[in-house]
Amino acid sequence: MSNHESFLPLAYSLSPGSEFLSKLCQSSHAMVKRTLPFLALAGLPSVVLAADCANTLTVGYPTPAVADGWAFRLVANGFTRPRGLIFDNDGGLLVVDSGVGLIHLTLKDDGGTCLSVSEKTTLIGNRNLNHGVALSSDGSAIYVSTSDEVLSWGYNSTSVKVSGTSRTLVKDMASGGHTTRTLLASQKQPGILLVSRGSDGNMDMGTLEIGSGRSQIRSFNISSLSENSDGIEYTDGDVVGWGLRNSVGVAEHPSTGGIWSVENSVDQLQRQGEDIHNDNPGEELNYHGTAEKPDGRNYGYPSCFTVWRTDDFPNIGSLKTGNSFAVDDAENSMNDTTCNADFISPRLALPPHTAPLDIKFADDGSTAYVSFHGSWNRDEPAGYRVASIAFKDGQPTAANDSQDAAVDLLTNPDLSKCPGSCFRPVGLAFDSKKRLWLTSDSTGEIFVLEHGGNSTNTGSSGNDDSAGSRFWPRSAVDGVMAVVFVVIAVIYMS
Repeated sequence: MSNHESFLPLAYSLSPGSEFLSKLCQSSHAMVKRTLPFLALAGLPSVVLAADCANTLTVGYPTPAVADGWAFRLVANGFTRPRGLIFDNDGGLLVVDSGVGLIHLTLKDDGGTCLSVSEKTTLIGNRNLNHGVALSSDGSAIYVSTSDEVLSWGYNSTSVKVSGTSRTLVKDMASGGHTTRTLLASQKQPGILLVSRGSDGNMDMGTLEIGSGRSQIRSFNISSLSENSDGIEYTDGDVVGWGLRNSVGVAEHPSTGGIWSVENSVDQLQRQGEDIHNDNPGEELNYHGTAEKPDGRNYGYPSCFTVWRTDDFPNIGSLKTGNSFAVDDAENSMNDTTCNADFISPRLALPPHTAPLDIKFADDGSTAYVSFHGSWNRDEPAGYRVASIAFKDGQPTAANDSQDAAVDLLTNPDLSKCPGSCFRPVGLAFDSKKRLWLTSDSTGEIFVLEHGGNSTNTGSSGNDDSAGSRFWPRSAVDGVMAVVFVVIAVIYMS
């Protein structure tokens, strides 16, 4: 076999299905030499482009693992405690940095996950802002929350400026315990704002009364407020759901308008004198009707909770995962039967103590994405991940008693290092290119994920192996690589 013949099979293997290159490699040596300069000029720039990304940020802990078919990258760091985030009409990223205020990020987008921050602006300097952020349906107003109030500013996303003074939309929410106030501006019912408020402590028996205003999601018609209004009392809002210990994540299904929440359930639980806290109760995915017609039902807290693991569960009877059960602390005559008859059980149970803090739907409604902040109340850490839950016709596809509905998307590879040396996801948001963004409050970071990338981990090194496919089809990239090797072959033969 001649020298040039030994290179040809290699060129073929690098571009399967490329008829042009196969014929090229089988042609005469002279024809190859005439054609190669043009192919090289056309192909080589794309190789350089695919490998080039200005963002080389890295994480300072074990590199997160990403699901097959996804790529991710660390885009920004140096925040104090980033929580909620949302994109404005001009593609600016608004981030609540707890204890600092509302930050605006201008992004440099080089395609795929190759993004970086070109400008960082403190839009609202207010140390009391701690979690919630939303935009009006037309994007002309920003809503943010403290532990006591929902505040609003007029907003121009083009000039990146807010009006000089704020308005109070909702007030009198201050309490101990859980202090974040999640905000959801309904897209199906413009002018309706949903606000979630958690319990005052682990077992808040005062929430047995609906008038407490705690452990509830309520909705408010803020479009009816006059310019001179000093805000709506939280307890004057319409009840979307109550008996919800701390439902931090709230979302609206894009097709059906259904309101869904993810519940952070109780810690240190006992049943009939036995410690069951490691594997019970389950966190919850709950359905609440729509913003137009909320169910307003009671979900059981602080009397009834959700079964996760049935092994070694005291007096399990016929209970299974997803059913409700009564606890020792209930100050009433609740039992397992009344818990399941009188209160709403979750649509899905989720692993205990994993702390789901946000939920966002893909724009076609086929998938819900949930951030699990991670446990503190388990012997073995759990959570510390972003997961996906499949939906169809506005409902989860998994059965009510499923234990595997939430599928890993981005995870910490070694939970034994958590929480100290891992990311802890909080807020989620989609941009206009359907890329999923998330904050990690413990590490002060913001990540981006994109579906359709290679399964290779790209988050810590800054090298996005899937970048070539962002600019060229996969077959074109294969072809370019084949050209490179044929060039080498010709040089070798000359």
